[in-house]
Amino acid sequence: MESRLEAGPRAEYSNVDVNLSDNDTSTHDGQYNEFASFQQGQRHRRTIVGRIRALLGMSPRRRGKAEGDVLDARSDGLLKKRYEPAWNVRREKKTSAFGWLVRVVWVLPLVLLSIFGILHLLQVFIGSARLLWDLNTTDAFLPDFGTPGHIGAGLANYPTDATRNVQPIPCHSHNDYWRRVPLFEAIHYGCTSVEADVWKFDEELFVGHDTASLTRNRTLQSLYVNPLVDLLDRMNDPTTLLPSIRTTPRGIFDEAPEQSLVLLIDFKTNGAETFPLVLQHLEPLRAKDYLTYHDGTILHSRPITIAVTGNAPFDLILNMTTHRDVFFDAPLSAMFEPPSPLFAAPIPTNEQKYNTTNSLYASVSFTHAIGFPWRGRLSSSQLHLLRGQIRGAHRRGLKVRYWDTPGWPVNLRDAIWGVLMEEGVDVLNVDDLRGAAVGDWRRRVHGFW
Repeated sequence: MESRLEAGPRAEYSNVDVNLSDNDTSTHDGQYNEFASFQQGQRHRRTIVGRIRALLGMSPRRRGKAEGDVLDARSDGLLKKRYEPAWNVRREKKTSAFGWLVRVVWVLPLVLLSIFGILHLLQVFIGSARLLWDLNTTDAFLPDFGTPGHIGAGLANYPTDATRNVQPIPCHSHNDYWRRVPLFEAIHYGCTSVEADVWKFDEELFVGHDTASLTRNRTLQSLYVNPLVDLLDRMNDPTTLLPSIRTTPRGIFDEAPEQSLVLLIDFKTNGAETFPLVLQHLEPLRAKDYLTYHDGTILHSRPITIAVTGNAPFDLILNMTTHRDVFFDAPLSAMFEPPSPLFAAPIPTNEQKYNTTNSLYASVSFTHAIGFPWRGRLSSSQLHLLRGQIRGAHRRGLKVRYWDTPGWPVNLRDAIWGVLMEEGVDVLNVDDLRGAAVGDWRRRVHGFW
């Protein structure tokens, strides 16, 4: 009896426990099945954006949570903060930060690629616009005007059209004979100075950088003298009213007819033997009064100014006392002058060797005289030396030219060009004519012919 009484409550409790466990298990099974079906439905309904977010570790937010779920989450968070070790919390914070870093690493390239893709599409669209619309802005009014047999026959062109819209700029075409079109390419970009290296062989002046590049048909006359005569004859057409208006020939630049073009002749062979032949080859220009000359008292400017360098003999230039139409390229390195007060002392007599009566340029190698700008700019000592040389040359009335300036990288080249022009250099020694032509000191040019 007692055993039955004692066993009865225990049996009842055990039955209750079993029933509770069974009910609990069935409840959990149902919830699991419901959650599994929900997850499966979510997989089927997952969009492309959802897949991308899942790939980036960005799980979508769930809306409409039950109040109990929110409370359970809050209580779990409080228990976690209260009982979880501090090192584990720090680890989770680091993991969260790392997750955001991974997202940024993934998303940033995608954003940049999207931007560049849009720009590329815009470029393609704009470039293909001609296929869709007529973008021809050329005025087609009377297209045959000026041609024989039509209205205005013979009136379409001017004698000075050869250099129309060409704005002269202070640049020197270094080794001009290397260009695809010697002389004319430099004029096309507006350069006011060109260079020709001459070699005397067999009573002829050949043009080239070294003896291996010399050919019979590339001479000083064929590349420079004869083309200049033809161009100046066109700019000074005798059929116009020019002879009755102007007393001196017009220069080659239509927008600046007073601008003289410098032909710098670099003597590569013996100066005393080459100099007389140079004077002889310049006779066609001299005969038409196209050469700048000094008569012993006054300097007369003309369309072409001849300067000589290299092995050119300075003493033979000084011997031309009554009609000097060849001028020297003086050494700039010998003209340094320190900063001086406003009223400086006159130039010593022994330093008056080079002046406007016998010289035009004062030149030197930039790398040798100033040094390479290793820091991307000129140092204070380099600027001091540069300003002193420019000061000395200008006090003598000479034009400053630095050759062997840095040509690469392009941003360094342009920066040095800007400094030289700001400090008072008169002409830039350039190899890249196009790069010099788009500088801030000029407006862009158009077609040459």
